[in-house]
Order: sequence, then C-alpha cells, then structure tokens
Amino acid sequence: MSREQRGPNEKLGAVLALAGISNAGLARRVNDLGAQRGLTLRYDKTSVARWVSKGMVPQGAAPHLIAAAIGQKLGRPVPLHEIGLADADPAPEVGLAFPRDVGQAVKSATELYRLDLAGRRAGSGGIWQSLAGSFAVSAYATPASRWLITPADSSVAREVSPSEGSGAPLKVGHSDVQKLREAAEDARRWDSKYGGGDWRSSMVPECLRVEAAPLLLGSYSDDVGRSLFGAAAELTRLAGWMAFDTGQQEAAQRYYIQALRLARAAADVPLGGYVLASMSLQATYRGFGDEGVDLAQAALERNRGLATARTLSFFRLVEARAHARAGDAQAAGAALKSAESWLERSRPGDSDPTWLGFYSYDRFAADAAECYRDLKAPRQVRRFTEQALSKPTEEFVRSHGLRLVVSAVAELESGNLDAACEQGVRAVEVAGRISSARTTEYVRDLLHRLEPYGDEPRVVELRERARPLLMTTA
Repeated sequence: MSREQRGPNEKLGAVLALAGISNAGLARRVNDLGAQRGLTLRYDKTSVARWVSKGMVPQGAAPHLIAAAIGQKLGRPVPLHEIGLADADPAPEVGLAFPRDVGQAVKSATELYRLDLAGRRAGSGGIWQSLAGSFAVSAYATPASRWLITPADSSVAREVSPSEGSGAPLKVGHSDVQKLREAAEDARRWDSKYGGGDWRSSMVPECLRVEAAPLLLGSYSDDVGRSLFGAAAELTRLAGWMAFDTGQQEAAQRYYIQALRLARAAADVPLGGYVLASMSLQATYRGFGDEGVDLAQAALERNRGLATARTLSFFRLVEARAHARAGDAQAAGAALKSAESWLERSRPGDSDPTWLGFYSYDRFAADAAECYRDLKAPRQVRRFTEQALSKPTEEFVRSHGLRLVVSAVAELESGNLDAACEQGVRAVEVAGRISSARTTEYVRDLLHRLEPYGDEPRVVELRERARPLLMTTA
C-alpha cells in the first residue's frame, strides 16, 4: 500500500543517483531486507518509479527499509528526511542517543524499555518490524568516543519531588537493586542454556519496563544510584545480547548503546568495556571487522590497570575475532597470544565480575577456533575445537552447538566429509533444543559449504535432519 505525496520525490531520486542504485536494484534490496525480517514484499522497478516520479509513499516498514538499503550502499545511516520520506509513519530514533546529561540518559533508556513492550503488544513486530534492517555500525561511533573521553559521571544522585509524579516518589535502596542483579543472573543462565529466543529469556525486556524503569525514575543517593545504574546496564546489555542471538540486530544496537550509557553512570569501567566488547562481536558478526577492532580496542584502552586479568583476556579475544574477520592473520594471532597470556595470569581469588562467569579456557579455545576458521586455517581450527569440546556442559548448550558446527567446518576443509557430517548431525540436534537464530545460521552456513557434495548419502541425511530447524526460521 502507498499514499500519494505532492509532486515527484526529488530527494529520493537524488540520493539513489548518488548511491548508484537503479530502480530495480533498490526494489530487490528492499525485498531482501524485508525477507530477513520475515516480511513478504514484492516491490519492483515500477514501484520505485512511482515513489520517485509520483511521490508515492509506501506504508509500513518500507520507508525504513528503503533508508536502510541506501544506507548500506553509502556506508552510513540515511535518515528519512534525506530521502523525502519523513512524513511516513515515523519509527522514533529511540535508543540511539548517548546523552551527556544523566537525567537525559535515564529518559533515553526508559523510553526504549517502554517502546519494546509497546511493540510486543502490537502483535505484528511493533517498533522492531518498522526498524527492520536499520542496523548501522556507524551509530556506535559517538557512544564509543564519548565513553572513552568520560567513562564515569561525576554524580548520579536523583531527588524526585511529589509534584513530578503521582503520589509519593519511589525511594530506591540497595535491596531494590539486588533484585535486578538476581534477575540478570537468572536470565544469563536461561540464555546460555536455551537461547535468546526462549520465553524465559524474553522476559528481560518486561523486567526492564516493569522493574528497572520505575527505579531509574525514582529517588536515590549517589551510592545507590551507581549500583542501580550498574544493574540496569547489565540487564540492558543482556537484552541486547538476546536480541542479537535472535537476529534482531536493530534492537540489539539500541540496547547496547543504552547499556553503555548506563555503565558510564555507574562508573563501572569494566562493565562499559564488556558492553563495547558485545558491540564489537555484533559488528564482527555483521561483517564489519575493522569497526569490530575499534570497539574492542576501545574496551581495552580504558581498562588497562583497572580490569582483572581474565577480563582483559576476554577483551583481547574479542579483538582477535575482529582481526580475523578483517583478514589480518598477524594481528589476530598477536591478540590471541595476548588473550591466552592474560588468561594464564588469572587466579581463582581474583575479583572478577559476576558477568564474566562464562569465560574459561573452553570459551577461549572456541573463539580461537572461529578466528582460524575465518582465516581458513583448518588444522588450527581442529586443534582448538577439540579443546573447546573436551568438556561439554548442559550449562552452555548454545555454545556447545556453535562449537560443533565450527568443528564440522574444520573437518570438511580438511577433507573429512564423514566426520563433518557426523559433527553436523550433532549440531542440528543441539540447535533443535534451543531458540537461537545465530546457531541456526551457523548450521545454514555449514549446509551451504556442503553443497558441492549434495548427492552424498551422509550430506542428504544431514540436510533432511536440518530441514525442520531451517523451516522454523524461514
């Protein structure tokens, strides 16, 4: 459906010419972006011609998909007003701001929490559907630079007068904050075991809206406020990680930006580094290796002399992942060596943050294997994958499934088709037990690599076993 503007949309025509995108090319890109978000769109070159020459405005998610498609070609975000579609049903730029003022930071975060639930109640994807395909790695530039310049606010005490709200203002204490931390810990366990799409994991946005938002908008001392912002940052980062795991990259990006701002208010530099590391992993996963390096190095820069050895090891490991995706074998190898060295220096009595409880040598080996997979070094992939799989655990089911797929790829690239299929079957079995779009994408990638052997009985069997899994995420 479209509605008519007055006259041609000269802005859209000019930006398409600047980007070098044809009418047919834009239609194809918009349809593809829609398909990635579960939307069935059938735009063609005639549709685009109407948008440009007659000023027709497509409805629903289409304007935002158009902006995202052009932005991908230009390598930068494209706002709706630049392409003459600002009058389309607006998707607020909520969650993308990194305010300097603490009060504005509270407003930005709580607006994001409320909007997520509004989207869920809409029953059709809500705000995240209208933002489909709008992930832009450049949106991380300002948050990262502001955090590097000022990683902690001077004061976060907040006093709310009765006139600002209804009834007596909420007075926040440490016991309130502890409840948020317990919720974050429970959610982390569910996420690792069942994936970001499990219904128990999906309660995190609800917790942010119902529990965290009222506390952030209440009254608290500087001491309680620091702790509150830290707990809210952990939950917000976790909401971003779950969105990332379920393929909602645009939602994840907004949660990450707000988590970083909250970590700054908490004066928790290691936690801020952890959020930056999460941003880096997302950028790397999306194919932005260089930007992933920048984000990981930002995490490291402010944490020298502050974070524990194990924390620094993880940050260096994330940097190695980004170097590998960017194709820099030497830098990736140096970062891995440093990560292993820092990990060897860690001791059981170190004051490691609770959110780092997942990180051990098994996780180091798993990510090292993925680095060497990206660098096309199957012998190293096999070596590290064997170490990563040496201690399978029910606590980290998703991680185990990812490692099995990486192992299968290594076997395939080493010429061991039967072993690759065997590991692939095991990976499919694990993937079927959890709700993780990322794990499914790993399986899909393995099947793509196996296409040259499509007639082999073992490959046919694996493809059939994976069919129900792939159909549920189509």
